[in-house]
Amino acid sequence: MRVDVEMHPILQLGGFVAQWPHVLGEAASPQWLTSLLRPRAVLDGDPQAAPWLARLEGSDEIVRAAARKLLRHGGYKPSGRGKPAAEYLLAAAQDGTLGSINLAVDLCNAVSLHAGLPISVVDLDRAQPPLRIGIAAQDASYVFNATGQEIKLTGLLCLHDAQGPCANAVKDAQRTKTQADTQRVLCIVWGTRELAARTEATTAVYLELSHRAGAQISSVEFCMAP
Repeated sequence: MRVDVEMHPILQLGGFVAQWPHVLGEAASPQWLTSLLRPRAVLDGDPQAAPWLARLEGSDEIVRAAARKLLRHGGYKPSGRGKPAAEYLLAAAQDGTLGSINLAVDLCNAVSLHAGLPISVVDLDRAQPPLRIGIAAQDASYVFNATGQEIKLTGLLCLHDAQGPCANAVKDAQRTKTQADTQRVLCIVWGTRELAARTEATTAVYLELSHRAGAQISSVEFCMAP
């Protein structure tokens, strides 16, 4: 799969396509995965989590600052309700409200929670090609949940399909989110060149856990504009 990417000075993407043999409504998340939706402190000493958590060691504050800097480049203000998704996950995990949603989202949330980098999951049967990544247009917005709430996208780096913006490092669009009949998803790690090793490790761990969860993996080519 190809995704065209507008020139960006610090963006470093990671990603892949994951496809399951059954729709997500028929694929429950295994216990080893749901147990990862807990803070790192709780998982310390867990023999199942330790090998890949060790690959994501580093300063949470440095990662948080780098993720916010990435989103500021186009003029977006990543604070308050508009902060990177990984920060929401950390807060939810710490107060015990980060629960299981479905296999694809649980994988995304577990990895993003512990890596500190935001991740998007897009249902490829709901997105319409061609796909590209770039700064959203002035006054762009989309609905991000089932209750109809909107996020303003001006200046925010987004994945776009033929209909417009559909995912970003803050909140993904409701129209391309996974549902019970989802079987194939595009996974995007919103990384930064300032933390190149972190981006690569996050993508590798994400891919390995997805494969462990039964997904068939195929590659994504991110084609940066000259």
